[in-house]
Parts: sequence; structure tokens; C-alpha cells
Amino acid sequence: MSPQSPFVGRRQMLAGAASAALGIALVPAAEASAAIAAPRPFGPYGSPHHRLNARTLYVDPQGRGDHLTVQAAVDATPDAPGRGWTLVIAAGTYRETVLVSSAKTGLTFTGATRDARDVVIVFDNASGTVKPGGGTYGTSGSATTTIQADGFTATHVTFANDWLRADHPEITATQAVAVKVMGDRSSFEECRFLGHQDTLYADTLTLATFARQYYRRCHIEGDVDFVFGRATAVFDRCEFRTLVRDVSFRPYGYVFSPSTAAANPHGFLVTRCRITGDTPDGAYGLARPWRPSSDLTAVPMLTVRETWIGPEIDTATPYVNMSSGYPWQDARLGEYRNSGPGAAVPVPENRPQLTRAQAAGRTVRTHLGDWNPPA
Repeated sequence: MSPQSPFVGRRQMLAGAASAALGIALVPAAEASAAIAAPRPFGPYGSPHHRLNARTLYVDPQGRGDHLTVQAAVDATPDAPGRGWTLVIAAGTYRETVLVSSAKTGLTFTGATRDARDVVIVFDNASGTVKPGGGTYGTSGSATTTIQADGFTATHVTFANDWLRADHPEITATQAVAVKVMGDRSSFEECRFLGHQDTLYADTLTLATFARQYYRRCHIEGDVDFVFGRATAVFDRCEFRTLVRDVSFRPYGYVFSPSTAAANPHGFLVTRCRITGDTPDGAYGLARPWRPSSDLTAVPMLTVRETWIGPEIDTATPYVNMSSGYPWQDARLGEYRNSGPGAAVPVPENRPQLTRAQAAGRTVRTHLGDWNPPA
């Protein structure tokens, strides 16, 4: 998606959960130092000498596992396995790009410390970054982690893209994806997604595929359209955090930008979540529906229900058009029983509210169907 203007900011390397509004917290938490030095870098998940099972591999940048990098461990798992494999990832910052191809079905990433702040997969490509062989990466190619396989699961892992506009004023295509998820039955538990523009790309492999994704108790932050795509994505008890931008216009950006295919009855569902930020009141829009050039028939869908919305969301005009000719009113947008200062309804026609009967058709169960995400 096209940027609105350059961002002036700075990268702040902070420990713990105190991710500052002007940057991204990527240094592992204070607990990580002890975890790295401990004789059990993989915590309760065994070790190469005492594996949980034959389908478990261990990743550690200090060489105490089977592999030094996440990608090497992914590549070491078999294609199309009868049963899924697990990568136990020790505390550390893994500066690499990762591809989980379609053949790596049923793969699991597990952060060894059970604290996502300790296990960070990060890189710094943007859409406009020049590739070594020429050309630029584009939005999809900018992703630090790309997940194409069905049945992927991640717990206690941070996925990040720390590219900053201020460091590259020569680049105008400033989308920088932390993770692009395309597989069906993709599940993320207590993970973090850090970036600025286009942080989390919840997508599908094809227009005809209705990939289901489930995000539970996750932290997602950014500024412009930082949760976007055409997947059927459920966000359950997550936190969405808006970042400060050094710009003179309003809105600074938008939290959601769905591009749901017209044939898909279920788009993004945000339920029992929190939308927060250290940004000024009314500085952000809630969403702008995206009709990409690859699918001009898309009818974006977003439901925000039983969610606390902070004052940074503009209550009068929470939804806007992304491009001329496609008014947001034609999208499938709806809210239900939200609370907080950003949930006020000063202009009713600008905040479509679902009836009880309509809300009954927009639940976790209706979106996920016969799939029960792993605990």
C-alpha cells in the first residue's frame, strides 16, 4: 500500500516490554541474559541430547542446538511430513529472513523461554530496498518471515522488521513487512509483531483460497495499515499499538486494511482486544478498506467487537477510502459492543454498528469453522 509521507523516527534498542513509540523494541528482555548463560538454553523443551521426540530440532546462535539459524532448521525438516515438526528456538536475536515454504506443513516455532521478547526474528528490507541482483523487493518481498505452509504454529516468538524511513530518505516505497502469513490453519499464541508500515500481512496463497488464521494474546504494533490482507484472520484478546509519527497531517495512519475477496464470507475479526498507543487523541483511523490492483472485486471485511478502543482513534471518521471510486461504505465493516473513549459514536452514519443477530454471524466459530486451533 502506498505511503502517505516519509516517517521521521529513530530505532530504539530497548529491553523488556517497554517498546517506545518512536521505535521498535528488539533487544531481548532482561531475562534473556540469564537464559542465554544458563545451562538449559531450551528451558523445559529438552535439548539435542534429550529430545522431546524425533521431530524436534533446536536452534541456538551460540551453537548449543542443532542449527545456528532459524532458516537452517526449517530447511532441515522434511517436506510434506506425515506429522508436524517443532523448532525450539533459544533466546537471541536472529537477524535473517525466513521462508516456510508450502511443503513444510505442520511446522511449529516455539520460543524456549516462553517470553516472546527473548526470541526475535528480524530483518530490515522495505518494499523499495534494492535487491542484490537489481530491482526492488516490493511489499511481499520485504517480509522478514514468509509462511506459505498450512498448519503453521508459533508460540512466544517476536517477528519484526526494523527498517525505518528516517534512515532511508531516498526510498519512497516504505512498506516493510514483519511477517507474511498465507497458509490455512495458521496459529500464533503470545507472539509479537513489530514494524511500522504493513507490519502483519495476513494473506492467502491465491484469490480462491480462504486461509484461516488465529492470533491469540498477541502484540501487534505499527503505523500505516499495519494489519492488512485478504485472509480470514481472527484476533482474540490481542493488543494493537499505534506508534508516534513525526508528521504534520492527520490521520497518522490506520490500524487495519483488509482486502477480503468478495466470495469469502469471513474477513478480519477482532474480538476482546485492546487498541492502544501513546499517540495524540484522534491521531489514527481504525481502518481503510483495501481493494488491491490484483483483485478489484474485493469487498473488504472487518468486524471489531467487544474491544477496548483507546482515544488515539478518531471517533468521528474512523473509516476512510483508500482510493477513489471505492467508498468505505461499500465494504463489510461492523462494530459491536466496543468500549473505551475511541469507541464513542458521535456520527452514527460513520460507525456501522451490528445488531445482535448480525453479530451472531461474526464470531470466532463462524470464522474458523471446523478448525480448532492448538492450545
